[in-house]
Amino acid sequence: MGHWFQENIVDNGRLPLFVAYIGFILGFLGIRISVRLIRAEVSWWFSNVTPGGMHIHHVVFGTVLTMISGLGLIAMSINGSQVVLSIFAGLFGIGAALVLDEFALIFYLRDVYWAEEGRASIDAIFVALAVMGLLLMGFRPFEIDDGDTGDWVGLVALSISLLIVALLTGIVLAKGKIWTGLIGLFIFPLLIVGSIRLARPTSPWARWRYTKREKKMAAAVKRERRVRRPLIRAKIYLQDLMAGKPDVGHAKAEAEVELDAKVHAAPAPGESAELVLAEAISHGRGPSGTIDQLPIDGQTPGSPMSPDLSRRPNETEHEPVEPKGR
Repeated sequence: MGHWFQENIVDNGRLPLFVAYIGFILGFLGIRISVRLIRAEVSWWFSNVTPGGMHIHHVVFGTVLTMISGLGLIAMSINGSQVVLSIFAGLFGIGAALVLDEFALIFYLRDVYWAEEGRASIDAIFVALAVMGLLLMGFRPFEIDDGDTGDWVGLVALSISLLIVALLTGIVLAKGKIWTGLIGLFIFPLLIVGSIRLARPTSPWARWRYTKREKKMAAAVKRERRVRRPLIRAKIYLQDLMAGKPDVGHAKAEAEVELDAKVHAAPAPGESAELVLAEAISHGRGPSGTIDQLPIDGQTPGSPMSPDLSRRPNETEHEPVEPKGR
């Protein structure tokens, strides 16, 4: 094990990345344990940081830590040793974990940490773990190698390869397969498979190409429900585990609710966009010039898992309110 670590991690200059990866995992596990203990109001653990009665979320501490460690990595990137770089990389990993653990708060601009929307933070964590893990194993995005740019022939070949990868990635993402597109940047065959396979029924590709092909759309909906069901159950169970109420029955029930809300045939292009936009504006959304809480994937207000559009216009959603007990 020691020989493998020396040969594949240290000798290849991946020690800082490895330490960042470990720091990210430890930072995520540490903050999740901490918020669980705070929420349980354990007397022997820390409480929320609330100077002057205002709760400071840990995304603030994560942002400061990533800034400091990032500047350190940049400053020491030329002459710094692997040990020094690894120290800054470890701090960066911890800071990044603190930030992404509250990614949903940044995305929704309100405190949804323990709400259904808070699952977006788990998705962000998984994406970061996947990308860092692939880089650590030696995969490179677009499968670029340093030797590909030695002469003009190599440059032409590289340019063509990048165009092909970009085209296939665009098709895969248009089909709604985010994970396949992401990992496909490192493992090219996945892009080929993803570009050939059936699109997800609510994706832009389905809106453009399946709305007049009923059999194709029906097959996409059926496949989506079958494939997504176990994944959604696992994600909800994991979220419940982190929130303090793991329950298999709850995960099964919530998975069906989410499937009913999100798995449906996509409307024809332009069919309901104007209606959704007008309804969002009529409810006073976007006090800062943006329109928040638009229905996701064609959801209608009041449907399961859809955003709450019943709030009065004078209620701002840019002032997070911390749930009691956190």
